[in-house]
Order: sequence, then structure tokens, then C-alpha cells
Amino acid sequence: MKILIDMNLTPRWVQVLAEAGWEAVHWSQVGAITASDREIMAWARKYGYMVFTHDLDFSALLAATQEEGPSVIQVRTQNILPEAIGNLVINSLDQFQEELEKGAIITIDPVRARVRILPLIQ
Repeated sequence: MKILIDMNLTPRWVQVLAEAGWEAVHWSQVGAITASDREIMAWARKYGYMVFTHDLDFSALLAATQEEGPSVIQVRTQNILPEAIGNLVINSLDQFQEELEKGAIITIDPVRARVRILPLIQ
């Protein structure tokens, strides 16, 4: 699985995810820092990445479009640094790998991780 890290997360996540065996790239390495969420989603879909973000807009886009991907991993906590939540994120990726490969939104907060399968039907 390949993970695209959104601009609202530090590029340090690339190394943390790579050390855990995940292929990762930060958006600043592949796209314009002014890109819209729609552009980021389109790039992720085209190149087979899932999006890792602290932004709720990506799941809203998936709900509005009822797309089946790309998968989104969103963190819902104040401290989004790898040193604070790295283990929680890695454990959640391992736990929900099958769902993410098929198309899902994973929401991770300090207490738990939840999964919703795509497409989101309203």
C-alpha cells in the first residue's frame, strides 16, 4: 500500500511510515502546495495512493461524490506529530489494511480507530 501524506502533516511521517514497512510520499514532493483537496484526491486515485490527513474535507468529498476511493486515513487529535501518535497510526494501518486496500475511511483518535467502507452512501 502506498500512502500520500497531506500538506497538513509533517514530512517526518514519510520516514516513520517507511520504517514500519509502508511506502509513503509527502504531497510537497509530488504536487503544488496550493493544490486543492480535489487535485490531491485525483492524484492519489491516479497513482494508487491512499491519503493520510488531518483534514475532514477528504471524507466529505468521498461522501459527496460516492467514490470508491482513494482510501483516506484521517487523524482527529490536537497533537499530530509522529512522536505522539506514530504507534497508534501504524497499529491502525496494520489492523485495517484489508479494508484500506478495498476502499475505506479510517478515523484515528487517541482512544480508538474506526473504519467506514467506501462508497459512503447517504
